[in-house]
Amino acid sequence: MRLNRSCSRAALGGLAVLFASCALTSAQTPLRRQLEALPFQIAYESYVHDNWEIFVMNADGSAALNLTNTPKEHEHYPQVSPDGAQICFTVDQGEGRDTIRSLWVMDTDGQHRRKLADYAREQFWRPDGQAVCFLPQEYPKWNVIDYYTKGMNFCELTTGRVEPHANTTNLHHLYNPGFARNGKWIVSTVHAGMGVEHAILLLEARGSKIINLKIPGCRPCLSPDGKHIAWGPGDHEIAVAPIDLTAERPVVGPRRLVLKDEKNEIYHVDWSPDGRFLSFSRGPKGEGDPTKPGTFSASAPIVGVYAPGWNIGVVSAERRGTLDLNQATDADLAMLTTNGWSNKESAWFRPRAKESR
Repeated sequence: MRLNRSCSRAALGGLAVLFASCALTSAQTPLRRQLEALPFQIAYESYVHDNWEIFVMNADGSAALNLTNTPKEHEHYPQVSPDGAQICFTVDQGEGRDTIRSLWVMDTDGQHRRKLADYAREQFWRPDGQAVCFLPQEYPKWNVIDYYTKGMNFCELTTGRVEPHANTTNLHHLYNPGFARNGKWIVSTVHAGMGVEHAILLLEARGSKIINLKIPGCRPCLSPDGKHIAWGPGDHEIAVAPIDLTAERPVVGPRRLVLKDEKNEIYHVDWSPDGRFLSFSRGPKGEGDPTKPGTFSASAPIVGVYAPGWNIGVVSAERRGTLDLNQATDADLAMLTTNGWSNKESAWFRPRAKESR
């Protein structure tokens, strides 16, 4: 059937209105509704009833579950294996300078818990999921500060054998390390060590090459596809920028996304498994409350420091420009926790499908 010109214009005009309406509706859709459809979960630490515990929740913040539930032990800093089957975490036992931080692993349902090493912290997974890597404590006596480390070790899960990094003697005062998915690089922050005051570094996983990425701040996190890096340039900012890990000497490109919060500190950025979303911790500046069991006096973002008012939020990693979290709408930001129970160190994962019997 042939339409006359006026009918054609009317039809096209109607379609334009329809598409514009759909686009507007999509832009205004609460972010939480998008998160509801995701097959992912998020592990995180929380301080509940005077005790550090590890929780798991759905990607939209629903169905939060206390995995550890151990009133006499303090668990924190969860890191999930690449296959979503296991969580490695730290446990603090003892008091004051006699505190011992140890490295443990368990299934993502809280079962089959076992210790891997004492005087260990800042753990991360090798991409094949067969080893947990960690930073040994610098000295036997306890210190809560995150960069209190010396060297780097790999613990093979099947044998329990611990092997040092090839360049371990030259690795000093690192914290928050993480593997690139290709297994070639480890990204980490260093403070007052290795000849620099403060820097974000790339460390060759099986060699001695070290590259200073020349970006300010700390706590870097590489995207699942290895093409972007997220990190905290300052206490009130998280940035995302491209990085080419295939280059002989990788460099970080211009920032394409910046999150800002002048009222709260924002830390601990992590990527969703599909690279489409970013989670982070957000809360007021603080120095902890050492009168509370299992906690220490230091900056609020540090592991083991009580941080009242801190919660976990999520934004889209696909957006560009600057987002002021204090001006964000429900379409921009979803706060997954709201109880302020020192909710920190979020770690996304895709749960492994349960085997049928």
